Amino acid sequence: MSTAETMMSQMAEKGGFIAALDQSGGSTPGALKQYGIPESDYSGESEMFARMHEMRVRIITAPSFTGNKVIGAILFERTMDGDVKGEPVPAYLWRERGVVPFVKIDKGLEAEADGVQLMKPVPELDDLLARAVKLGVYGTKERSTIRLPSESGIRAIVQQQFAVAEQVRKHGLVPILEPEVLIKSPDKAACEQLLHDYVLEELQKLPEDARIMLKVTIPEVADLYDDIARDPRMVRVVALSGGYPLDQACEKLRHNHRMIASFSRALIGDLRHQMDDAQFDATLGETIDQIYDASVHKV
Repeated sequence: MSTAETMMSQMAEKGGFIAALDQSGGSTPGALKQYGIPESDYSGESEMFARMHEMRVRIITAPSFTGNKVIGAILFERTMDGDVKGEPVPAYLWRERGVVPFVKIDKGLEAEADGVQLMKPVPELDDLLARAVKLGVYGTKERSTIRLPSESGIRAIVQQQFAVAEQVRKHGLVPILEPEVLIKSPDKAACEQLLHDYVLEELQKLPEDARIMLKVTIPEVADLYDDIARDPRMVRVVALSGGYPLDQACEKLRHNHRMIASFSRALIGDLRHQMDDAQFDATLGETIDQIYDASVHKV
C-alpha cells in the first residue's frame, strides 16, 4: 500500500486515539502554566511558542507515545513547520512513531452570534494546505463552537464546516470537522441533536468517494452519532474532552461504541515541566493507557 493508503487504513480501522497537540495563541499561556511554566518565564510570543514547541517535542519523543495506541496527532501550524531531532515534525511522527499527522487550520472564532461562534476567515488556507501536503500531513482540523440550540446558528456552523472541508479535500487531505458543543451549554442535548441532524444531512450530499472525519463533544445521549460513524464517507468519529476531567471523559466515552478519543487538555493535564524524563513518560504512559482503553473497550 502507498503511504496515503496505509494512513487511511490506520485512521479508519486501527484501535487507539488521536492526540490533540494543537493549542494555539489564545490557549497557549494556560497550557504552559498548567505544565509548570508561568508567563514570567518567557517574554513575547516567539519565546512562548518556543516553550510550547519544547513541550510538544518532549511528548512526541517520549517512549510511550507511539502508533501502538496513539494512531494520530493534531498539530498546531507552527509545530507542523518545526523540527524534531533534525526532521520535520510530520515526517518524524509517521516514520519514527507510526502516528498519522494532522494540522489545525482554523484561525480562531468570531464573536458569538445566534448562539454559535463561526470560524474566522482563513484567506491563506490554500497556501497552508499546499505546505501541509509537501510535509506529508494526512489531514486537517477546523473548530467552531455551539452554545445554544439555535436551528439557524447550528445550520450555519455545519455549512461553514463542510465548505471549508471541501476546500481541504481538493488538496487530497482528510478534514476533521469540529463543531464543538460547549459542555456548559444550557441545553447541550438539544444542541447535539440539531448538530447530528444537520451533519447527517450534509454528509449524505457528499460524493460516495469523499472521506471526512468528525470531532464532537461526547454526547448526552450515548451513541447519538453511530449512524454518522457507519456512513462509508466517514473515516472516523472522534471525541474531544471539552473540559471534562480525564476520568469523566473516559467514562462517558465508553458508552459511545463507534467513537474514539481525540483529547487535548485531558491528555496533557498531569504532565509537568519539572518532571524528569522517567516521571514524564510514566505519567504520559498512564494517561495514554487510560484513554486508549476507553477508546477501544466499551460498556
